[in-house]
Amino acid sequence: MKNTLIPSLIAAFALIWGTAHAEKADRDKPMNIEADSLRYDDLKQTSVFTGNVVLTKGTIIIRGARVEVRQDPEGYQYGVVTAEPGKLAYYRQKRDNLDEYIEGESEVIEYNSKADNVKFIRRAELRRYRGATMNDEMTGNIITYDNGGDVFTINGVPAQQGTAPAPGGRVRAMLTPRSAASDPGATAPATPAGPGSAPLRPSTTLGGEKK
Repeated sequence: MKNTLIPSLIAAFALIWGTAHAEKADRDKPMNIEADSLRYDDLKQTSVFTGNVVLTKGTIIIRGARVEVRQDPEGYQYGVVTAEPGKLAYYRQKRDNLDEYIEGESEVIEYNSKADNVKFIRRAELRRYRGATMNDEMTGNIITYDNGGDVFTINGVPAQQGTAPAPGGRVRAMLTPRSAASDPGATAPATPAGPGSAPLRPSTTLGGEKK
């Protein structure tokens, strides 16, 4: 069957998960970073951290091989996180007033405190947890998470006719109905350990390839 999608649209769609937002206080919290080395440019107001970088900002946790942070004259912070070759950078944030967490991974993560959004680029994965239970999981080429509106936009790369789809290119989603997720007697999907226990690992069944 021929692909009839307009290439510039590339299978984009948006999902809204309830009315709760990401933790509102996070954007005003100080950014703390640990790394093996740091290069600071006072003129450009940029800092480049390399080697096992761990960034925390309120409930936000980010991990990667390299993090470049810039601050504008208004005090807003911008970060670009890059993973080690063959691996994925990691992001997690608590949702406001709920025992829910957003967790994402990709080769590159861009954080923008002024726009209050996070972009996951290449082999992107995004998961939502209720406590320790994973309820929703999505993969695609680019995923943009709007903290303010709690809107997720996912872009995929359609396969060319006669060729196999690129790893992580097609948009894929597993969404649990809110009524089932809130019912204690409902059967929960199989999940890895949630926040507060062992580190969460990416799914190996939804993205089309096993890492």
